[in-house]
Amino acid sequence: MAEEIRHPFLHGLSKHRGSPPTVVVIFGASGDLTARKLIPAIYNLAHDGLLPADFFLIGFGRKAIPDAEFQQVAADAIKEFSRREMSPEVWARLAPRTLYVSGGYDEKAAFDRLGARITGLEKEIGQQLQSLFYISTPPTVFAPIIQNLGASGLAARYLRQAHQSKVIIEKPFGRDLASAQALNRELTTFFVESQVFRIDHYLGKETVQDLLVQRFANAIFEPIWNRNFIDHVQITVAEQVGVEARAGYYEQSGCLRDMIQNHTMQLLALTAMEPPVSMDAESVRDEKVKVLKAIHPLRLQGGGRLSDVARAQYGDGVIGGKAVKGYRQEPGVSPVSATETYAALRFTINNWRWHGVPFYLRSGKHLARRVSEIAIRFKHTPGNLFGGGERSQIAPNTLAFQIQPDEGLSLILNAKIPGLETRTQPVKMNFKYATTFGSNTPEAYERLVLDAMIGDGTLFIRGDETERSWQLITPIHEFWAEQGSAGLDTYASGSWGPASGDALLAANGHAWREP
Repeated sequence: MAEEIRHPFLHGLSKHRGSPPTVVVIFGASGDLTARKLIPAIYNLAHDGLLPADFFLIGFGRKAIPDAEFQQVAADAIKEFSRREMSPEVWARLAPRTLYVSGGYDEKAAFDRLGARITGLEKEIGQQLQSLFYISTPPTVFAPIIQNLGASGLAARYLRQAHQSKVIIEKPFGRDLASAQALNRELTTFFVESQVFRIDHYLGKETVQDLLVQRFANAIFEPIWNRNFIDHVQITVAEQVGVEARAGYYEQSGCLRDMIQNHTMQLLALTAMEPPVSMDAESVRDEKVKVLKAIHPLRLQGGGRLSDVARAQYGDGVIGGKAVKGYRQEPGVSPVSATETYAALRFTINNWRWHGVPFYLRSGKHLARRVSEIAIRFKHTPGNLFGGGERSQIAPNTLAFQIQPDEGLSLILNAKIPGLETRTQPVKMNFKYATTFGSNTPEAYERLVLDAMIGDGTLFIRGDETERSWQLITPIHEFWAEQGSAGLDTYASGSWGPASGDALLAANGHAWREP
């Protein structure tokens, strides 16, 4: 009999079967993230048979609603946002186990009611349940939720057993080093580190995980993954949208907090880390922390070659053929705001592998297009045998990981143009996930929720890791706060950013690659 052909992504997830009976509790059940990502993720896991047989979902929020109303809310979210159409059979199994508990986040009695509901479910099925608490709320209520999980005894349920309770906490994890340290202290008062899953959804993206596979499963890459062959690295996380209706949040955050400190720093760590001794969570996270600790403190004074940072705000411009206003004209934004909508950084890593190799990071809103990528730019050949005039273009080899929107990877090589003369031209070798594996791939939150259920922290951020990241970023915020609007550049909406961002690379004879 021919071997059964299985979808490669589901095959990769098959090892996760065997999660203990679980109840997932979502704090912030009425929020946008819950509707767009979390409920569809849980539904798709159920569709793929990756949830335990005894599984429950409890929404927790301030508004008192019956279970049936929350079940309808969940069904509507699945119909609108799931990557799959709703299956009546799958939903018929999941709906009766989709429940709701109401109460305030600072109300211990509400957490006692939640505990009683979970205990009642255990009696109903005749076995113990692992509790996975997902904190999907504004950061202002992180602390009371954590405190009441501790005070109610929910945090310590089956502690140090296979089905101990766990907590997923959304970003932003603090707004500076001091607040991140305080939040870590709050967490470790009631949870041990193995119970805590600090989430960054970028780590659940297929191409981000594929970065480690490409590095450590292919013998051709790792021997040249160092200063001897790599000239520099560019990491871009660009958004075409502006702040939209999030001005209140964005005025307090800015690009550096919103995107650089978490997403792009994680991409840097995975790109630059040493090979771990194994792919278990602690081995991988140990190597990421080592990279962050090896980063040299950034130079903040001056400009051009003297500074390692640039910041800017978007101004008027054209996106998709439509005229758009600048950041200070957005509803809810101060007309004298100094909040950056673009940030670029130049890092140097003080270790043997990366000495002298600059890592450039940039992120911004209202840029030319939505794209996230890691570009590894290799050194030029030591001599140009084919440099016979302008017709010959010897381009540096570039390996680019496209994280979104078109997941895949490309390698730029030089090839001879057909003809009687020897002329060269850069050509691109492409691998796309959609064309190779099909477009209906699991969402990042599916992988991350599943990993948390089985206790695999590989794709989550450890406490010391987030603090080290803030140690690098907080001095920039403090410096910018002292400067006010001084040094704040501008760029046209729909462009690739400001001149100051280009100058970071030009100081080393480099230029941003257009993704």
